[in-house]
Amino acid sequence: MALAKKDHLVGLDIGSQSIKIAEIEHGKSGRILKNLGIVEIDPDLMEEDSIKDLQGVADLVKRLFKQLKIKEKKAAISVGGYSIIVKRINVQTMTEEQLLETIHYEAEQYIPFDINDVNLDFQILGENENNRNQMNVLLVAAKKDLIDVYIDLVETAGRQPSIIDVDAFALQNAYESSYFSPGEEIDEVESEIVALIDVGASKTSLNILRGTSSLFMRDISMGCDQITRQIAAQIDCSLYDAEQIKTGKLKDKLPQEEHDDILSTFSTEWTTEIRRAFDFFYSSFGESDISRIILSGGGAHVGVLRDMLSTETDASVETINPFGNLTINNSKFDPAFLEKIAPQAAIALGLALRRVDDK
Repeated sequence: MALAKKDHLVGLDIGSQSIKIAEIEHGKSGRILKNLGIVEIDPDLMEEDSIKDLQGVADLVKRLFKQLKIKEKKAAISVGGYSIIVKRINVQTMTEEQLLETIHYEAEQYIPFDINDVNLDFQILGENENNRNQMNVLLVAAKKDLIDVYIDLVETAGRQPSIIDVDAFALQNAYESSYFSPGEEIDEVESEIVALIDVGASKTSLNILRGTSSLFMRDISMGCDQITRQIAAQIDCSLYDAEQIKTGKLKDKLPQEEHDDILSTFSTEWTTEIRRAFDFFYSSFGESDISRIILSGGGAHVGVLRDMLSTETDASVETINPFGNLTINNSKFDPAFLEKIAPQAAIALGLALRRVDDK
């Protein structure tokens, strides 16, 4: 077995309902899936995207690392939600060093938080299409208190947070790795427009891409936890039992017709919000139609949502396959398990593709 390189990282995705860990080994023949696991989080430990019991969640992280026998300490994690702002902005053309000196001034115009309360990062995307004296920059701001909590959590679990990414970027990383061949030349002008939609427990992240260039991002306050809470309220049960009912593990607790009605009601609401985001994208950017929607997260398992999105957007809808271009040992990983976990594992796999000192 090849020794781990110094820039090796483990992808650690801490959601509000589950923790996912992925490890990818870079061998001579390409990328190899080395480890992958998931553990559910008790509802009492989390509240939407807020960690109520840091030690309890850290213990789950420890347990999953031990279960998977992962020795690597360095981890890549990601954050999302309304404490994160991602904006594509235009600034006067300058060097990266010059922008580093002025980014706080530039950011104050776009960030609705006190600039002293956030961590900033940016990526220069290239020359602006409409003004040769300006360049496009991707600006990212994350509230320091949120980052501090996640750093504390990972360190309490005995790991070292080496990279802190954004959920949408990690998902995009998994998409690019799986849907484009290594070294493939991509025409960013002629490529189709694809919407990556991650329907998680408490939020839905939307990232619209042309090729590998992000054109528009938005987080929407909706997610699968709405279904869980509705089931709990409807039959007066615990959130834990409601989650088991939602995932089909306690089928006899709720008539199938009522279960389907709940899924249909929330799928209609989600589709409406996604359609509104698409309309805003079209009106703001004047781009051609989105031809394909790729779903991830727990919501990707909701069949009625896929059907509604296809009907309302005239786009083809599919569930993400984050294992494309990865070498899989079928004697170690059950194909049925990989198929089931694929939508929820995408962000962890996108993080596992990162390397120490990545930009």
